[in-house]
Amino acid sequence: MDVTELIKFVEFNSWLDYLIAVYLGSFIIQIFYYLFIFSRLAFFKPKPIKEELSPVSVIICAKNERENLLEFLPMYLNQEYPKFEVIVVNDNSNDDTEDVLKAFALQFKQLKIVNVPDSDRFYGSKKFALTLGIKAAQYDYVLLTDADCKPFSKHWVKHMSQCDKNKSIILGYGAYERRKGLLNKLIRFETFYTALQYLSFAQAKLPYMGVGRNLAYQSEIFFKNKGFASHQHILSGDDDLFINEVATKKNTQIVIHEDAHTVSNAKANYKDWFRQKKRHFLTGSHYKFKHKIMLGLLQLSQMLFIGLFIALVIMVRPVYLIVGVFVLRYLIQMLIFKLSANKIGGKDLIILSPLFEIFFMVFNPLLVLSNLIIKKTKWS
Repeated sequence: MDVTELIKFVEFNSWLDYLIAVYLGSFIIQIFYYLFIFSRLAFFKPKPIKEELSPVSVIICAKNERENLLEFLPMYLNQEYPKFEVIVVNDNSNDDTEDVLKAFALQFKQLKIVNVPDSDRFYGSKKFALTLGIKAAQYDYVLLTDADCKPFSKHWVKHMSQCDKNKSIILGYGAYERRKGLLNKLIRFETFYTALQYLSFAQAKLPYMGVGRNLAYQSEIFFKNKGFASHQHILSGDDDLFINEVATKKNTQIVIHEDAHTVSNAKANYKDWFRQKKRHFLTGSHYKFKHKIMLGLLQLSQMLFIGLFIALVIMVRPVYLIVGVFVLRYLIQMLIFKLSANKIGGKDLIILSPLFEIFFMVFNPLLVLSNLIIKKTKWS
């Protein structure tokens, strides 16, 4: 085929040809993300446990968490690890949190209680409470989680402290308990898909976020960055915005061993979940520009691919190419999802993932729009 024939072959004769070209372009972008980025989690091989175990400070912020502390705090205090402390920051709780902590302190010498001074209540921020906890830490390596989380095993600290040489940040996985109902499935799928992204990008030397339910770093990097100073005015982001600032291709690693997971109870009603998601979406607009581009391109190509598939199936005859490309993309996606679920859980979600994907493709832009017109709420 000479140059003239090639030009004729790719010549666009109608607007429908342009739509097909955009459809195929979005397909190529999607395939790139799945084969060259997300496959890094799907085929990730954990490293063996090191014999040398450095001391660790586990930090938990608690605001009116009496019931959760009674249930979950013993799981942290009874970790099988040679040298660690558990710091619980009581953030001006008005329930029995303080009494519960004092009772545990009588039984466990490794428990340290930090109370946010009553005079500092006006700060009203988890970031302030967490800063007090990190300042009170006896050890340089801090491991963070939430009061409503539980470690998956007694070896959680051991796995989440496996920091490689020259690494100072470990990104872990915070799962949600499996329950009945559609809302639980939506929450767990979103958590799985978000983890697929941030863990895979970290493996691709492009770390951009972590989750406060399971996150570790050296306190040195916290103080060197002046803590949360640059985004103290933003109510959320003690985890993802901080990691977005300090994580680099050289200082970040992931740990996804099953024993390294934490597990939380998901929101029980749509109103609470909607409020939580709105707060999380507020932080995304403050990511670094390159991270906005790589995440935005992923979402845009996804919307174009699915949207144009629906349109082209109606308008184009024959539809072999359109349907074939669509099926190929989903086969690759299902393979990556399946292999990744083997690593971090969520196998029951795979069969319905195409429907969940379409739901969030529509729902997430509505949340962004909602954040533009409704004031944000405080952390509680």
